[in-house]
Amino acid sequence: MIRFERECRTPFSEVYTLYEDDQPQPQGRFDVHFYGRIIHATLCVSERYTTDEIQDLIADLDDELLDAIGLEREDFVVHVHQGREVGVFSGSAYEEGEEPGSEN
Repeated sequence: MIRFERECRTPFSEVYTLYEDDQPQPQGRFDVHFYGRIIHATLCVSERYTTDEIQDLIADLDDELLDAIGLEREDFVVHVHQGREVGVFSGSAYEEGEEPGSEN
């Protein structure tokens, strides 16, 4: 079972990390951008997903995340990238548990 954890939200976009119950590491990332009545998204998934599983995942994302927002839309465009995560890179160093923009 896939679960989605929101990382970030702006007025025109959202970012989610994808987890599977039996996998401790993230299995993907979903970045979605709202442009008028068109939704553009980028889905990055691990190498283990088949094409059918990716299509099922896109349907789940559409049902569980996008339909919940309640936007009327003309199109939902998804660019899919498949591979392995190399790492997370940032120009800032954060203490463990500290969020960017938080004051300590």
